[in-house]
Amino acid sequence: MQGQATKQFRTLFISDVHLGSRAAKADFLIDFLRHHEAETIFLVGDIVDGWRLRRSWHWPQTHNDVVQKLLRQARKGTSITYLAGNHDEFLRMFQGTHFGGIVVADRAVHIAADGKRYLVIHGDQFDTVVMNVRWLAYLGDRAYEFAMLTNRLVARVRRGMGLPYWSFSSWAKIKVKQAVNFIGAFQDVLTEEARRSDVDGVICGHIHHAAIETFGDVRYINTGDWVESCTAVVEHFDGTMEIIHWPYIRATPSLSPDRLVPVTIDARLIERSVEAA
Repeated sequence: MQGQATKQFRTLFISDVHLGSRAAKADFLIDFLRHHEAETIFLVGDIVDGWRLRRSWHWPQTHNDVVQKLLRQARKGTSITYLAGNHDEFLRMFQGTHFGGIVVADRAVHIAADGKRYLVIHGDQFDTVVMNVRWLAYLGDRAYEFAMLTNRLVARVRRGMGLPYWSFSSWAKIKVKQAVNFIGAFQDVLTEEARRSDVDGVICGHIHHAAIETFGDVRYINTGDWVESCTAVVEHFDGTMEIIHWPYIRATPSLSPDRLVPVTIDARLIERSVEAA
């Protein structure tokens, strides 16, 4: 990616970085931020993984570099809002507080260049397992950690073979019917929350599944994550929203972000395909 010009956007939406966990692709995110700048950045939750850090401390220099990169952008005038998620829920005690120019919130409304209003929220507030059965959420987190270990082993083998990054866990997710059902249910409940909030769409994270979908009169946008797929959502200056899959671009230096087709994955279509298999 050396020599590629920095792309300018109106807004960047990034979630689920999980700094403090071994699964975080901090080097990918630093590279992404080096090539993408925006007037406004929304950090849509789970940027820091408090759950992992409570179990064991893991904070390499690359994780610190991500924080420093964001703080530098805030000092240069970028408006940055940090929306707390379930893994960094300790920040919900500090809503409205500024840390180095980054403001903390639980939810926000973003008005896009085309006038559409989006509710921006992590989404864990509407995950019944996270909210009501905490022990099961922590158990699931341990299982997910095992999946991330498998991810790292697969990535190491692929690097040795000269192949680009590929996420085993993302692939497995769309192969498991229960996961597909959960994704569909999550989309439904976030869409309903957008309607209750009287906005045109919702931008969220939490489930590590990037998507841009339209459900009736509501636009559903999920930013994905930076432990599996390494995706972000960008808003162009005309209000167009797009998913950028950074490993794909990183592995193809001649391909610039403005030539990509937005990624849209309909969980219901995947579900029907799995049922038919």
